[in-house]
Amino acid sequence: MPLRDLLLGLLVIAIWALNVIVIKVGVAELPPLLMTTLRFMLVSLLLVPFFPVSRSQLPFLLLLSFTFGTLHFALLFIGLSQAEAGTGALLVQMGTPFATLLAVIFLKEKLGPKRLIGLLLSFAGVIVLAGGPTLPSPLPLSILLLCALGWAVSQLLIKRGPAIAPLALAGWVALLAVPQVAVGSWLFESGQWQAIKEAGWVGWGAVFYTAVMSSIVAYGIWYALLRRHPVNRVVPMTLLVPVLAVGLGALLMDDSLGLHKLMGGGLVVAGIGLILIRFRKRRPAL
Repeated sequence: MPLRDLLLGLLVIAIWALNVIVIKVGVAELPPLLMTTLRFMLVSLLLVPFFPVSRSQLPFLLLLSFTFGTLHFALLFIGLSQAEAGTGALLVQMGTPFATLLAVIFLKEKLGPKRLIGLLLSFAGVIVLAGGPTLPSPLPLSILLLCALGWAVSQLLIKRGPAIAPLALAGWVALLAVPQVAVGSWLFESGQWQAIKEAGWVGWGAVFYTAVMSSIVAYGIWYALLRRHPVNRVVPMTLLVPVLAVGLGALLMDDSLGLHKLMGGGLVVAGIGLILIRFRKRRPAL
């Protein structure tokens, strides 16, 4: 990969890792479902007018708005409001092992010994994390793992669904998810108008960052890289997201860096690496 594209890939990784910290800071000023609603409104406002879709694609997008918009993003914001940023980032990475398992069950994909070891390492990492003091209580833990499952289901739906341009998909999923998370905020949260009026530049900056930088800018660069390079050269860079998020959490949020988090996080990342990275067999020298 040329140096320019490598640097662009690392920029995307940095944006996504910092996004975890930004969400954590944002939900301190805005209720999580309200912040998710505002994020979706901004994303749809910026993308939908420029990326139309056909009427026949709307049922698929509506389903995806629930699995990706509500199950993944809304639960991510709720989970991070109750967990350390670094631990939350590690737990969300379980979406990759979940997606692998779902592909084996529903798409009849072969698992293979390398990916099986990767799955075992990933789940072992969560067990090690569970023995440490930084793991959130059972409710936010379940929320973050359900968030990862929502991501995994969404990836399978995207893989089997109609071909839709990535930014069109992001915009319309956001638009269709707005009423879902808005109703959730209305039912389960209070003081929304007060929070909107009292939110400072940190809260509104967090909404802007998660919508524009993390969703539009980062994904725009990422899909351009995927068009120019083999998937196996680009996707493994995402392994750096939880590593960087843990470091940023310790640096900026004063998160702890205990032995359980380092060991458990290392197992999770190693397991996902085995799932994602394809090793080429060397040809014997002539």
